Amino acid sequence: MDARLTNLALAARVGLSASACLRRVQALERAGTIAGYRARIDRKTVGRGFLAYVAVGLSSHTKATQEAFERAVAATPQIVECHNVTGTVEYLLRAEVEDLDAYKKLHTDILGALPDVASLTTYVVLSTAKDERG
Repeated sequence: MDARLTNLALAARVGLSASACLRRVQALERAGTIAGYRARIDRKTVGRGFLAYVAVGLSSHTKATQEAFERAVAATPQIVECHNVTGTVEYLLRAEVEDLDAYKKLHTDILGALPDVASLTTYVVLSTAKDERG
């Protein structure tokens, strides 16, 4: 859905009056169902054309270790998503950087230097067939 759509256009699309549509959208915002609005940025134009997913295994599985890792990742602007997952690793990260050299620095100097990081497995994105993130 296009977040730039006017209330009048949205109302026409969903078959409501403009006032009823506005009330429903505002109610969805207040309830937290609509958590915000985003712009879709072309990563290449802002120097982040290299995209990789990184599976991270930790050597310790304590809450303190996980919280320390999450704080470190939160302070790393090249990591744009961090998910605690089930399976053979603890985290799946989405990294966006300029190029392979920038990724190597992120991998070696930042992620690889974090305490309790036992493994890093990188999945480089070659192309994207579908991306419906807002």
